[in-house]
Amino acid sequence: MIELPVDLPAELVPLSWLIGVWEGSGVIDYKVGDESITHEFGQRVSFSHDGLPHLNYTSYTWLFPEEPDGDPRPLATETGYWRIERPLGEGDPGPALLPAVGENRYPDAESVETLRNATGGFDLEVSLVHPGGVAELYLGQVKGPRIDLATDAVMRTAGAKDYAAATRLYGLVEGHLLWAWDIAALGQDLRTHASARLAKVD
Repeated sequence: MIELPVDLPAELVPLSWLIGVWEGSGVIDYKVGDESITHEFGQRVSFSHDGLPHLNYTSYTWLFPEEPDGDPRPLATETGYWRIERPLGEGDPGPALLPAVGENRYPDAESVETLRNATGGFDLEVSLVHPGGVAELYLGQVKGPRIDLATDAVMRTAGAKDYAAATRLYGLVEGHLLWAWDIAALGQDLRTHASARLAKVD
């Protein structure tokens, strides 16, 4: 059963099943040329909200040791924001630190229902930042306990590794958060990269 926080903005109800801290393990399996890169990893993911109509997201991953007495190795972090896609208006803060000057256009379930797309889901915008000089903007949709995302834009600094595009799939299955991530990187076309199964721990 999903319990909704009492202060949850109405726009976040379609994403409410994500809220919490999730932890588990997964597998990296990415082929570069004739070489296959394969590792097991652990992951801790957090989805939270601060009263604004978006979810805050953080992810931390680590490689499991290859030796029985070895230590886990830090692997990657990413942080970002998830929100239902809609035009921002006077009732929304920004740009920068400018406060909202109008009424919230989506204060309740009835008004949020007007945002449903033609397939019965809600369009999403997800922006993610990686410390290695990569920023991603994903577009997609949430429909029930399933999320499909694909990059609309990828920005890289001059020193970042080659990373051109990605898709991500998330689903709630028997109380677990499952995800799969395909990437186009290091000169390869879009292909399987990693997947994981996470359990809610908080």
